[in-house]
Amino acid sequence: MRRKAKAINFGIIYGISQYGLAKQIMVSNNEAAEFLSSYFNKFPEIKDYMNETIKFCRKSGYVNNIFGRRSHITGINDKNFNIRNFQERAAINAPIQGSAAEIMRLAMIRIFKKMNETKEENCKMLLQIHDELIFEVPKEREKKFTNLIKHEMTSVKDSDLHSFSTPLTVDVNSGDNWGLLH
Repeated sequence: MRRKAKAINFGIIYGISQYGLAKQIMVSNNEAAEFLSSYFNKFPEIKDYMNETIKFCRKSGYVNNIFGRRSHITGINDKNFNIRNFQERAAINAPIQGSAAEIMRLAMIRIFKKMNETKEENCKMLLQIHDELIFEVPKEREKKFTNLIKHEMTSVKDSDLHSFSTPLTVDVNSGDNWGLLH
């Protein structure tokens, strides 16, 4: 059930069709259509967001993320249905993915600055994968760095330029290698 819910949530962001959803979660087209219909009945604001975003993009040729960064969507008014449909999905997705990427970059900058301020040389930020950051930390300093990283990542919700009413949450996992954490 969790897998299906995740497929529906992410699928809607990417503009999944009932056919695409049916295939992904292995149900009939009718069941997939019912899932999508129920979802939009329960969360009509999402459908409104999607429609308003497409409408705005058709008129302006771009969409903005929550920080105001623009993504130009060049084929939003294309005569070719497939191109237009793909660009509509891009218009819906760009503000969401772009905002998430900006939040992650802000978190990485804050963590980097904090570690430089405190001269923390035992912790290395190794890698970013989507909404994850991978660090290398000595076991005996794990708790200290976990607190520092969590604090810096959650504090991204407020700055001189923005403030979110929704709190950002951070989960931390540790292990001897990244493969053990997934």
